[in-house]
Amino acid sequence: MNDNQLLRYSRHILLPQIEYAGQEKLTKSHALIVGAGGLGSPAALYCAASGVGKLTICDFDNVDLTNLQRQIIHTTQSVGINKAVSAQQTIYEINPEVVVQTVQQKSSEAEFKKLAEQADVVIDCSDNFATRYALNRVCFQLKKPLVSGAAVNFEGQITVFDFRHENSPCYHCLFPDMGSDQEMRCAENGVFAPLVGMIGTTQAAEALKLIMHIGDSLQGRLLLLDALSMEWRTIKLTRDPKCAVCS
Repeated sequence: MNDNQLLRYSRHILLPQIEYAGQEKLTKSHALIVGAGGLGSPAALYCAASGVGKLTICDFDNVDLTNLQRQIIHTTQSVGINKAVSAQQTIYEINPEVVVQTVQQKSSEAEFKKLAEQADVVIDCSDNFATRYALNRVCFQLKKPLVSGAAVNFEGQITVFDFRHENSPCYHCLFPDMGSDQEMRCAENGVFAPLVGMIGTTQAAEALKLIMHIGDSLQGRLLLLDALSMEWRTIKLTRDPKCAVCS
């Protein structure tokens, strides 16, 4: 790290769990973030500010005025711009040390696999089951850690599937694919603005810990948040021996 980086990341380096070695791991790391909306906004911002050296951000959608209530990486001037590009612009204002690669079209499972191969961690900030199932399969095949989050209405959830460990459950263990495309989306159901910030920031924290190999991740635990009562609950997850993906 150069002198400017040492100063920028000094508050991390002061932490005994991180120090110089941990911060250097971050600056040399690469995170794939799928989705630059409500969850992807805080996840990308904190990964960038923390010094993750390279970010690949995937989002085919453009910024809409209705997004600005919660998707804090975008501004009013971003309306009409591709979300990945808008996120890239904001990140460069915060931390020009970070390299940001954008993917501005819908990606197939094969394309996700090529992107994930180059990353140290995958952060799933998507809003549909098809993408979540695809990323789960890809990360399991590549043995890449996957940080999964979701939020709608006043309820959010987050967990980690760390496929570097053989006993890790997968997303399909938690939500088996029953062939139904019915799901809760913010566009149809609404979402409490700070909720996505809380879940997305937690995703960033888990990703940083995974990169630096510090602390205990949420592998094997599903963290649930009810923002109306401000109550967090933890559910233990185990691998499904009959899972179609990871068994």
